[in-house]
Amino acid sequence: LDPTDLFIFLTEAPTSSSPEPVAQNFRRPEPDSDPEPVCPSLQSNMADGEKSFGCSLCDKRFRRKRFTHMNVHTGEKPFACDVCCRRFHAKTSLTTHMKVHSEEKPFSCDVCGLRFWLKSVFKKHTQIHSTEKPFVCSVCSKRFLRQGNLKSHMHIHTGERPFICSVCSKGFSQLIHLTSHMRVHTGEKPLICGFCHKGFSHSASLKSHMLIHSEEKPFVCRVCNKGFSRREVLKKHMPVHTGEKPFICEFCSRGFSRQENLKSHMHVHTGEKPFVCDVCSRGFSRRASLKSHMNVHTGQKPFICSVCSKGFSRQQNLRSHMRVHTGEKPLICGFCHKGFSHSIILICAMTCFSSSSLFTVSCSSFKQILSSSSSSFIWGVFEFCRFKLELQSQGTSSLASIM
Repeated sequence: LDPTDLFIFLTEAPTSSSPEPVAQNFRRPEPDSDPEPVCPSLQSNMADGEKSFGCSLCDKRFRRKRFTHMNVHTGEKPFACDVCCRRFHAKTSLTTHMKVHSEEKPFSCDVCGLRFWLKSVFKKHTQIHSTEKPFVCSVCSKRFLRQGNLKSHMHIHTGERPFICSVCSKGFSQLIHLTSHMRVHTGEKPLICGFCHKGFSHSASLKSHMLIHSEEKPFVCRVCNKGFSRREVLKKHMPVHTGEKPFICEFCSRGFSRQENLKSHMHVHTGEKPFVCDVCSRGFSRRASLKSHMNVHTGQKPFICSVCSKGFSRQQNLRSHMRVHTGEKPLICGFCHKGFSHSIILICAMTCFSSSSLFTVSCSSFKQILSSSSSSFIWGVFEFCRFKLELQSQGTSSLASIM
């Protein structure tokens, strides 16, 4: 018996760059068939450690037939985890994975105390503490702990991309990059945040997300020293200092420093309010506005005045309130040039002038509170009574007297 006859996919699988023909021509032994006889040459090769069987696609070699190895090329994952439903190419990979769900971590690092499920992972970890990197790149002299890392690194210099996506034909220099890329097509998000259980397709995305839950903000603005958890957020922040507004509204020509701000602004012109409150069904053009609005229903007042400790459900309400303490009146009337602290008072004054007559407010609650309150409370009163206000052109100046 010729030992090469035992390696079916070496002798019978056609050479092709596409995984489909491999999946069609690769023959598995039937489950109910009799076990194949093992020739003495094969037994001898296994005893000597010789790898006589080579894969026709990736040139990887084995001491014995590896039917499940072809799953790496075909993309088939027939072995599923009963706990998390993650699927694997080989049964051995599933067996190894199951240790993740076990609390047992028998391998402990003597240097840092970290514990590991697998001996192989533990051995790789111990190399982190070693300064020795024996494998050196002949092109750029970069050093590596493992020979496999050096081999993968060499593809950068050669430009070789042997790992091809079967969906979009994009090539990758490393298998791990192809595996990560495939999640773009499958939508798989196997990396779960331990705090909020949000899923991610790439480890870099999870690592970046984890900074949200920590107080760490490693990316600091060189102008104002404000810290950010992610580099891209810092990049978006920088136009605040440069004044650059590259995103222009095609309707009103208003400029914005960030594309998402322009996109949100466009709802002003379209009238679209895609963010709807689950409680009262009120629509908002911006997600931030909806988030702020939800505090009305929850009663939460996260914005606290640093002077009097009064709480507010919205940040703009706090900013408006601060004028009570600062005395600032930034809103100027176009008729009399008088300054006002709140926009609602200015609107009333403008209405008074434009109608060429004074007016009164026929709201009992409003007038009752006004009679015993200073002008600093007007904004809060208007918020309370804004749906009851009824402006009438009369010869009285009850509102004008307090402005």
